[in-house]
Amino acid sequence: MANTILVGAQWGDEGKGKIIDVLTEQADVVVRTQGGNNAGHTVWVGKTKYVLHLIPSGILWKGKTNVVGNGVVVDPVALVGELDGLEKLNVKVEGKFFISETAHLVLPYHRELDAQREVLKGKNKIGTTKRGIGPAYGDKVARVGLRMIDLVNPERFAAKLKDRIKENNAVLKALGAKPLSYKKVHDAYRAAGDRLKPYVTNTVVLLHEAMRQNKHILFEGAQGTFLDIDHGTYPYVTSSNTTAGGACTGSGVPPHRMDRVVGVMKAYTTRVGEGPFPSESPEISDLLHGMGREFGSTTGRARRCGWFDSVVTRHATMVNGIDEIAITNTDGLDTVENIKVVIAYRLDGKTLNHLPNDLEELARVEPVFAEFEGWCTPTDQITEWKKLPAKCRAYLRAIAELSGAKLKIASVGPGREQTMFL
Repeated sequence: MANTILVGAQWGDEGKGKIIDVLTEQADVVVRTQGGNNAGHTVWVGKTKYVLHLIPSGILWKGKTNVVGNGVVVDPVALVGELDGLEKLNVKVEGKFFISETAHLVLPYHRELDAQREVLKGKNKIGTTKRGIGPAYGDKVARVGLRMIDLVNPERFAAKLKDRIKENNAVLKALGAKPLSYKKVHDAYRAAGDRLKPYVTNTVVLLHEAMRQNKHILFEGAQGTFLDIDHGTYPYVTSSNTTAGGACTGSGVPPHRMDRVVGVMKAYTTRVGEGPFPSESPEISDLLHGMGREFGSTTGRARRCGWFDSVVTRHATMVNGIDEIAITNTDGLDTVENIKVVIAYRLDGKTLNHLPNDLEELARVEPVFAEFEGWCTPTDQITEWKKLPAKCRAYLRAIAELSGAKLKIASVGPGREQTMFL
């Protein structure tokens, strides 16, 4: 498999967790490179459902090394809870899980600030998960963040935390929020630090040693291309680089050691949170929600749903350098007679084949649709590409071609067995 970056080609929630899990069979090491516990990867193994937020999906396979890279922001208490949950499900973690000592921490004041800022924005809110991810990245950029290397050093952590609590309590007080107790925060996080210390290491050295041994590395993306802080629909984005370049900076593995990029996209489009969404459709939203689909694995929020938008995925292919495409949730369209696909936008009488960076313009575009005849038969029990309905195969090939990359994987459900390699 060589070294593979896997990215979401839409607004996140594309089913990356399932595709990562399937690709992990061919990998030796799985690395999470950005984001925090605002992400959620849902993986089904047989009849058991696993929801992972910080730990790479490779943890569900035997003999795989799993790494939380330096680009991730880690809530230590949440991570301990995730580890406990896996242990209850008899998933072995020791010896195959490592955390970068330079990964930054998410602390309670980050969550409080996140929530207060959303309240202040009112109708202009971003729609964050309020997990403190943005403020944690803000502290990282401002060079006042605490890192895992601080957490496992009791004296240093106590001193740094005291300063940060004092400063942030003043901000919280000005925003009308309650101040935090230094002792409560310190005690909870120090306990988490003691639990996590055996896993904390220099992961850059670990990964380069793996490459020297010719091991195959899979870089696991969180969120999606259009939530990227630089290339997404700013400001309705997350606070990290969710595109392929983030895999390099978030792991310490240089670009010339990457061999391919796999983009994951749904057979339609969804997004969570606020911001323009040109292909949004009440028709498909009602259909999918009525089927019990498209609710967030982290928050449970109903996702906004729309038709497949190839303007979006073409841009994602360009920005990420996507070589191969995995299309998920094909079975979500099994009952749709006429399937629409956005092939361009119209704005002020002009045709646009790209995504405008001006959000006011993006909010005004009118989608130009092509229509495909639906296959109107269940696909979720099909396990071979050639046995998919001809109209379904034609549709998947068409949206891959419109996106500008090779179709490699088609998925018709959450299970490992519901995955077809072309």
